[in-house]
Amino acid sequence: MTENPTTEDKTWCVRILDLSGGAEEDTVEEVRGFHDLAHANAFARAYVRDSVERCRVPGASAKDVLQAWAAFGENAEVADAGDDGWHSANELDDFTSTRATPMERDWRALDPRRLIDEEEELAFSAMAEEDEGGPTHH
Repeated sequence: MTENPTTEDKTWCVRILDLSGGAEEDTVEEVRGFHDLAHANAFARAYVRDSVERCRVPGASAKDVLQAWAAFGENAEVADAGDDGWHSANELDDFTSTRATPMERDWRALDPRRLIDEEEELAFSAMAEEDEGGPTHH
């Protein structure tokens, strides 16, 4: 088995970019911990899909939605993925012309920060119980 440290040991990062210009730099957040590029790409796509929908108002044309997103929305890019990374420009026309389903917008379900293994969760629960004075029995 040949190990390639550039792919097998790599974790991916998605940069969230503020299009409104409100941040000093465009990047407002970096979401780390994606263990494969497909996961990072799916997260970036869902994040942008949700951002586009938050910019959609009733009766807006696709052009109006695109202009609102470009002025007030957030973009996402997979850091250091090059051409293999998902790029919003490839799908913006579809995103602005067609409403997203709730599943297409659910970037939270793909967020690696939500992926906590059971041991960590049990340890956290035990610490919380200690902080509260132990489990409560009624």
